[in-house]
Amino acid sequence: MAQAPKGTIAAGHQLTADAGAEMLREGGNAFDAAIAALAMACVCEPVLASPGGGGFAMIRDGQSGRTTLLDFFPQTPKQKRGNCSNGFHSITADFGSATQVFHIGPATVAVPGFFAGLTALHEFGGTLPLADLFAPAIDAGKSGHRVTGYQHYLSTAVRPILTATPASQNLFAPSGEPPAVNSLFYNPGLADLYCELARTDWLQTGIADQLLAEQSDGGHLSREDLESYEVVAREPLAVALGGADVFLNPPPAACGVLIRYALARLDGCDLPAFARALHLTDQARLSACGDLGRLLDRPLRQKGTTHISAVDAEGNACSVTVSNGTGNGEVVGDYGFMLNNILGEEDVNPHGSADWPTDTRLASMMCPALIDAPGGRLVALGSGGSSRIRSAILQVVARLCLGSAELEEAVRAPRLHIENGHLDVEAFDTDSGISQLKDHFPDHRIWPEKNMFFGGVHAVSTDGNSRFESVGDSRREGAAVIVE
Repeated sequence: MAQAPKGTIAAGHQLTADAGAEMLREGGNAFDAAIAALAMACVCEPVLASPGGGGFAMIRDGQSGRTTLLDFFPQTPKQKRGNCSNGFHSITADFGSATQVFHIGPATVAVPGFFAGLTALHEFGGTLPLADLFAPAIDAGKSGHRVTGYQHYLSTAVRPILTATPASQNLFAPSGEPPAVNSLFYNPGLADLYCELARTDWLQTGIADQLLAEQSDGGHLSREDLESYEVVAREPLAVALGGADVFLNPPPAACGVLIRYALARLDGCDLPAFARALHLTDQARLSACGDLGRLLDRPLRQKGTTHISAVDAEGNACSVTVSNGTGNGEVVGDYGFMLNNILGEEDVNPHGSADWPTDTRLASMMCPALIDAPGGRLVALGSGGSSRIRSAILQVVARLCLGSAELEEAVRAPRLHIENGHLDVEAFDTDSGISQLKDHFPDHRIWPEKNMFFGGVHAVSTDGNSRFESVGDSRREGAAVIVE
């Protein structure tokens, strides 16, 4: 007799999803799958995920039914050290249709939370040894993996960051250019890092020492910053919607608040209805002069994200979104990862190299989410996409809870985004009300195909009877695996 499915996972890369699926096959649960996938994402999605960054996890304990948000996002250092303009410089990234200035260097690094986040997830509900959870990432780091088109595009866009120092160029672009599509990329240093993490806490390894050494010339991080960092468990922002309960990332994160505001003003599940609700939300955002950090009384950052969703047959769920900013151009010793540049983002540091508040957990647009739907259905979802995260999550959640869409239908459907009164909309569905939208938003851009601009919603669900659905958003090369 065939065994019932054990769970499912969706993520931003096939190897990321495969790593989590391997844990499910080995008898692990959704938390084990998420940890293995996070480790792998740092190997095969290095522009978006790194041990030098952090994130948020919306988690469900299948036994108690309790949902909790784990905040392991970066924190500002306790002190500003030396001349803050040292170790702070600018580069220009080329995304083809637009360019963008980023600030990098040792002075742009906030206290990373990734290591503490892995530990918190494992302590909360992991069942397999860390050595097993890290094994797929260790193997991929040593044996190499094939570079995908999406990862090549991202690496090419931020090439000035990847080649900012000899160490980073030697790792990410040894020829001076990012590895070509389908070429092998190796990261044995990151494999060594996971080998050390499997044996002991990261603060007791050489990783912390090398990180602080990297910060010694122009950076602000201290041993005290690393040792005092704590993962914060928060009560999720809960919204009743169409008979379901939707759990969103609460303050100090910004996205959950904006999604709740838009859902309360939603009068349908077609694109014109989404446009009306998002326009009202955008106007509310602009009422604070566009500064969500002011609304939340803390700085906001919102760039460079990837997402993983996992559920299992026991009703456990983990929806986790992580970011490294765009990286600060510096690699930590021989450990194969780049530190974040979150203090360099203008949302956090709008007036220069020292305009950030000390010892403060930063706000974010990331919003891992869970849905408790009627009939025992449980959905885990989230997205990358900077400011578009709020519109992507809103539209998928609404289609699931109010429009009775199937999971794949909800993720694949056309999306729109409104910001500063400007409309961006996908028009690959001829029945989506585009003409009406054009009339209401003269300032608009029509996208004839799906595009990564509109996020990448990777989502999974279970009906409570060991039947699973799973979809990785093709807008960002998403992948999904159901384990039987």
